[in-house]
Amino acid sequence: MFDLLVKGGTLPDGTVADIGIQGDRIAAVGRLEARAGQVIDATGDLVSPPFVDPHFHMDATLSYGLPRVNASGTLLEGISLWGELREIATVEDMVGRALAYCDWAVSMGLLAIRTHVDTTPDHLRGVEAMLEVKRQVAPYLDLQLVAFPQDGLYRTATGRQNLLRALDMGVDVVGGIPHFERTMEEGAESLRDLGRIAAERGLMWDVHCDETDDPLSRHVETMAREVTRHGLGRRAAGSHLTSMHSMDNYYVSKLLPLVAESGMTAIPNPLINITLQGRHDSYPKRRGLTRVKEMQGLGIPVGWGQDCVLDPWYSLGTADMLDVAFMGLHVAQMTHPAEMARCFTMVTETNAQIMNLSGYGLRPGCTASLVVLDAGSPTEALRLRPDRLAVVAKGKIVAERRRNDTRLTLAGRPATVRRRHG
Repeated sequence: MFDLLVKGGTLPDGTVADIGIQGDRIAAVGRLEARAGQVIDATGDLVSPPFVDPHFHMDATLSYGLPRVNASGTLLEGISLWGELREIATVEDMVGRALAYCDWAVSMGLLAIRTHVDTTPDHLRGVEAMLEVKRQVAPYLDLQLVAFPQDGLYRTATGRQNLLRALDMGVDVVGGIPHFERTMEEGAESLRDLGRIAAERGLMWDVHCDETDDPLSRHVETMAREVTRHGLGRRAAGSHLTSMHSMDNYYVSKLLPLVAESGMTAIPNPLINITLQGRHDSYPKRRGLTRVKEMQGLGIPVGWGQDCVLDPWYSLGTADMLDVAFMGLHVAQMTHPAEMARCFTMVTETNAQIMNLSGYGLRPGCTASLVVLDAGSPTEALRLRPDRLAVVAKGKIVAERRRNDTRLTLAGRPATVRRRHG
């Protein structure tokens, strides 16, 4: 007798199986002949572990147009606008917007998010707000918080102090932004400092690294060295890495093995990287996506991140990680069937690995969180970005949607009901 039984679903590897759930854990996977308190009929549908977003800015989400629209569309104007907004936004404002976004996320089967929280202002209202959001969503969504010194660790008088204060308040991950320090050397020193902090506190480390079109912004090299020095390995992630798009190929041939040797991971954010980068170019116009396939070829875990939804940097967004993977697939030219399937894995299993999530997956003993999609396979899910028919979080059904079938009545042909897939 199970509390919940998901019947007949197709798993990402193509296996057709039932999933029996007891409490908040998966109890059995296979052909199951058993009763259950609740049954989800997933026959013909894709059943996946939940989507995971390892890079987001929840303190700023759903604030588009406040205090005004980003007219130039540049990263720097977005940072300037956020600098104004963070001084007038209340804890209540940020909590309300973040919870609304989390509702969107749950409806899309996105059940784990790592969000960077600005630690620049002395008031730390953003940290206070996101800690409250983390508490409220804990029953159904795993939220990791990154102490992120948006204006630089050393560029403000209290930048380093405030980052440490945020970690003491309970923030989970050490952040950084070396390319925004005053000089290249201060950027490198900030990485040496932050790497020590992460190692001494036993925390994960996730750095906005080289988010620029400048091919001489090479802080990822220093970061990789510090990851190796402190043995952080998979606990460390380099986010964005857009300068690598513009780097000399010979230098990259030296750089990537160093990154691979360190064991660190990488998080490009395709929707935002291709929107913000290349704004100073005429033609040809760069799009700033880092070297995804080259890193994967060396065994570096690379996951897709969402970064922004309706905020000073990005005027669109839906909390759908399949939108993110769909864009990444195109920009990285990952069109081989194996590469397309990998793009789906990047927003599920790889991102879970990057976030060091425990109990993730569709195996007995894993946390009972999953999503049922109106698609037949991972590649089809990327093509369609289909409805999420059911979302289960920690053993509870938290979102359901009726199937969106279409009835066709065409001259000379009998009326038919067409599913979006199959």
